[in-house]
Amino acid sequence: MIKYDLHSHSTFSDGRLTVPELLERATEKGVDVLALTDHDTIAGIPVALDYISQQNLDLKIVTGVEISTKWESFEIHIVGLNIEIDHPQLQGLLTSQQQKRRERAKEIGARLEKRGYEGIYAQALELANGAEITRAHFAKALVERGVAKNIQGVFKKFLARNKTGYVPSSWCSMKEAIDAIQGAGGIAVLAHPGRYQMSNKWLRKLLDEFTMAGGKAMEVAQPQQAPSERQFLGQLSQEYNLLASQGSDFHYPTSWLDLGRNLYLPKDCQGVWQFWGATEEC
Repeated sequence: MIKYDLHSHSTFSDGRLTVPELLERATEKGVDVLALTDHDTIAGIPVALDYISQQNLDLKIVTGVEISTKWESFEIHIVGLNIEIDHPQLQGLLTSQQQKRRERAKEIGARLEKRGYEGIYAQALELANGAEITRAHFAKALVERGVAKNIQGVFKKFLARNKTGYVPSSWCSMKEAIDAIQGAGGIAVLAHPGRYQMSNKWLRKLLDEFTMAGGKAMEVAQPQQAPSERQFLGQLSQEYNLLASQGSDFHYPTSWLDLGRNLYLPKDCQGVWQFWGATEEC
């Protein structure tokens, strides 16, 4: 029984574990196949491949990325799996995304500083430590200042829509992300569809447009998920003829979320790993 975890993050984006720490933890948790899917960057993948080779870890890495896109009024994340990381179309899109991310971060910093949080951009940049800066870095900075008890509290008070530090995104379209992923030989996966806070009618509209744009898979299983939601997403994957993926969306270990935890697909779902020729069930 192979254990797949096809959505994880390292310190190259907003994860808290370095790539070696992430790989060691995946091995400890019994993960056999791990996808590294940092936000809008593939910088951690060569590090992961080198570390696995040097340490002779019994772990397979699926090359991946999580691309932020704009659809209607929603920020939709598209995971690319089994990609060629040196493909020029994908690299060009990620370079553009990274520039947009930096510009957005500067504006978030400016808005928060107007509220009296001087030096917040510099602090978030320092916390990013060379990685792609995200809202999570601002949240961590504000937690360090005692503004809220945890990152979730900061998002709710400062970084969510219509709050002081919220800056609308200008990400690429779903079609652009899907085209770049497919151009790089990968498969485009709709990430965590149950977390966009949209009605079932809107979710179906999203799936319609995702599939029309060339998307081939959707995440069905996550650790912290009601069985009814997993079953519903599994049914949607079959209805839309999409392969099913599973992933922890791991950023750091908590009491309710960890690498490889509670990941399984509902009956009759076709695993996304079939895309790259794997036939074993998880």
